[in-house]
Amino acid sequence: MKKILKVFLIVTLIAAIFSGCSGNQAKTNTQNTAEPQNTATGTPDNATEKTTLVVGASVTPHAEILQVAKEILAEKGIDLKIVEFTDYVQPNLNVESGELDANYFQHQPYLDQFNLDHKTNIVSVGAIHYEPFGIYPGKTDSLDKLADGATITVPNDGTNEARALFLLQDLGLIKLRDGIDFTATILDIEENPKNLKIVELEAAQLTLSLQDVDMAVINGNYAIQAGLNAKTDALAIEAKESEAAQTYANIVCVKKGNENNPAVQELLNTLKSDKVKKFIEDTYEGAVVPIF
Repeated sequence: MKKILKVFLIVTLIAAIFSGCSGNQAKTNTQNTAEPQNTATGTPDNATEKTTLVVGASVTPHAEILQVAKEILAEKGIDLKIVEFTDYVQPNLNVESGELDANYFQHQPYLDQFNLDHKTNIVSVGAIHYEPFGIYPGKTDSLDKLADGATITVPNDGTNEARALFLLQDLGLIKLRDGIDFTATILDIEENPKNLKIVELEAAQLTLSLQDVDMAVINGNYAIQAGLNAKTDALAIEAKESEAAQTYANIVCVKKGNENNPAVQELLNTLKSDKVKKFIEDTYEGAVVPIF
């Protein structure tokens, strides 16, 4: 009887061991047949993923134009994230560091000077629009009334200062020395028949101090932010056919090496679409001019 009991216990133990092995094997098979996981996101590899494109821009008009592009890009599987800036330095530094995929706020002369000054490697992938520089009235409401010794403010960053000075020259208010290009500063003024006080200010401060000076030459985007329209509020603007207009087109920029990024190319194509062009023309009424 003891032998029979001993044999029964041994058989029971063996059966339990094989049953456990079978259960573990079943569990392993279940894990192996589950959907493969994407280690980066924790989602199935065959799930549809959107591409995210992070672009820095000035508040007006660039970020507003990008909002239109955002809707179009969403239909193409690209999630456009717009980061707004109120200065001209940080958006370039952030492209260089990789925090931004691209930016849209500047023109080629400014970019060239920035790369030189900051040892950055940022390049243009395409031009989108042009913002006419204008001279706006402050305490003096007419160019004919501009008195001797009147004060006119201009942007203090290199390329935009030159652009402002060329507009003043076109208006006959000053004369720059012969041979000077778009690197001109107030030191290059050769003739100033009205003894105008030309004061350099940070571009963002030009509209804020307008009531304290006779006139100011203001960048298009800052004029728009202040509710000014170059076509209707400025006393004079750059001619569309002028060298300045062609030179200072606003561009989309990336770090060198990222020019052929498919999402960046889609952004560029979208910004040059008929829908965006119509938005620019209808919204800004000549204060922003498409160049495509």
